[in-house]
Amino acid sequence: MKLRRYFALLGILLSITSFAQKNDRRHEDVQLLTDHVFNLSEVMLHDVANPPAASRFYAYAMLGAYEASAMSQGTLPDLHLRWKMSAATAPAKGNTAFCSLYTMLEVGRQLMPSGYLLEEKQKKLIQYFKTKRKLSTSQVTGLVTYSQGIAAQVVALARADHYNQLSTYTRYKPQKEEGHWFPTPPEYMAAVEPQWKTIVPFFLDSAAQFAPAQPTPYSKDTTSAFYRQMKEVYVTGQHLTIEQRAIASFWDCNPFAVSYSGHMAIGLKKISPGGHWMGITGIACRQTGVSLDSAILIHTVVALTLHDAFISCWQEKYGSDRIRPEAAINKLMDPAWRPLLQTPPFPEYTSGHSVASAAVAVVLTRFFGDGFAYTDSSEIFFGLPERKFTSFQQAAEEAAISRLYGGIHFRDACEQGAIQGKKVGDFVWTRMFTKK
Repeated sequence: MKLRRYFALLGILLSITSFAQKNDRRHEDVQLLTDHVFNLSEVMLHDVANPPAASRFYAYAMLGAYEASAMSQGTLPDLHLRWKMSAATAPAKGNTAFCSLYTMLEVGRQLMPSGYLLEEKQKKLIQYFKTKRKLSTSQVTGLVTYSQGIAAQVVALARADHYNQLSTYTRYKPQKEEGHWFPTPPEYMAAVEPQWKTIVPFFLDSAAQFAPAQPTPYSKDTTSAFYRQMKEVYVTGQHLTIEQRAIASFWDCNPFAVSYSGHMAIGLKKISPGGHWMGITGIACRQTGVSLDSAILIHTVVALTLHDAFISCWQEKYGSDRIRPEAAINKLMDPAWRPLLQTPPFPEYTSGHSVASAAVAVVLTRFFGDGFAYTDSSEIFFGLPERKFTSFQQAAEEAAISRLYGGIHFRDACEQGAIQGKKVGDFVWTRMFTKK
């Protein structure tokens, strides 16, 4: 019954669509939110933030926006985090839009390596609210102080999640036994975030809570299940259709991609899987015309889900430590073969994009309903055309299979990753709106 009441509350928050569509100010506020979420993504692109780290930055930044809005308005539901904010009183003449956006930027500014780049966005936000919303200097000063107080508490939470301890662990070394992961061309980068399983989740009881089925065992036997999966990747890569290539490129989301021109290495700017789904979230919020507090709620739930999904996935990646298709095919079938997409620098099983996409598809479907059609334009900034989807689930399934088309995952990593992600999404949704 409690869960139903929470769902009813969410329904009320989202039922204002028709009213919001007639209210330019609300549209403007949500546009500001999605613009500033993209500002976070830009800093992550600058820092080449890896997928799990990016999910962490989004989670805490959005939590800052959520807490600022919840404290000033009191209309948002309790997300039942393990941590609770200390009471904070908003200024008498508060402004939820300003406080939530400023707090989000402030958390990002303090947590991200190049967070200082957000200072200019904060200055522009202040100027915008002074000129367009007619806030006085004294009002803005009070709102900034309030926002900084909220941000300080969120940053303190982030400082206690074990992230700062990652560099203290013994350096990861690839195993010598066959079938395990090792660096791949062109950069032969070291393994990324091998100890991410130690990061404190927001909702999962442990990183291993939703461990997937065991991966298909490595085998040189040409009649084995592993060899069949390897051959599928190899053959598919040689006969990709135009549509399959488009799908692989659209969901690439590899921040580590590098192109070579002679002896010059050129980094290719690409958004992370989490950044892609944050973009989709913004598209859905703008399309439906939800209010700002609803948009903040939805973005925060998505960000927290991404955060825990990557913890779950990375636990398995370094537990099974399975070889990538490129390395296996080069060793057992064709030394010259290269995948369509560049192989990311971490173990293969399960597929991170499959886990994250399936998890987020669960929560977005809960918010907007099954069969929610939309046009995904989040990759236009990176030179890729938009794609149309009839549901979030369809998009998640396409994201998963894109990894096989791209030649960077075996089929079981995609399929089991999707199962794993759905379990994470279902659990996070239930835990988020139900007292433990």
